Amino acid sequence: MFAALRLPRSLAKPALCLAACLAGAPAHAQFAMVPSPLPAASQPSEADSDQTYRKDAAKHIYATYPMRVWKGKMPPLLYGVAIVETEVDADGTVLDVRFRRPPGAAEVAPWIIQMIRKAGPFPAPAKLGKATYVDIWLVHKGGNFQLDTLTEGQN
Repeated sequence: MFAALRLPRSLAKPALCLAACLAGAPAHAQFAMVPSPLPAASQPSEADSDQTYRKDAAKHIYATYPMRVWKGKMPPLLYGVAIVETEVDADGTVLDVRFRRPPGAAEVAPWIIQMIRKAGPFPAPAKLGKATYVDIWLVHKGGNFQLDTLTEGQN
């Protein structure tokens, strides 16, 4: 049905290199643009510690990006895993996003930062005044994610 393509030996290696580069391109493209967040109505958080605020923040991110949340257990090999520290003020405005452990795929880091910033304002930490919480982002090469706080696990 299809004829096999035969390349001269001098072009075979560059063609393989090009094919390998293009094979990785779709994963990179997934992180070039942050999806538009959905408006998420958030009630003030009643959390009394940064650790308990973490769950309210994770639920807020899931409500903001439901189209990007991985459904079910994640596959065994993930494209990026990052430990992210986020600081929000008394109104839920994102003050800072820092990596305690950046993802191995460099293009995932700015994608995570922008997703967090665009998801604001977060639930106002009413009892805390401001909150600094840490969560682990588990990112698939297709651009979907789960947060460790709400993860369904991994195969």
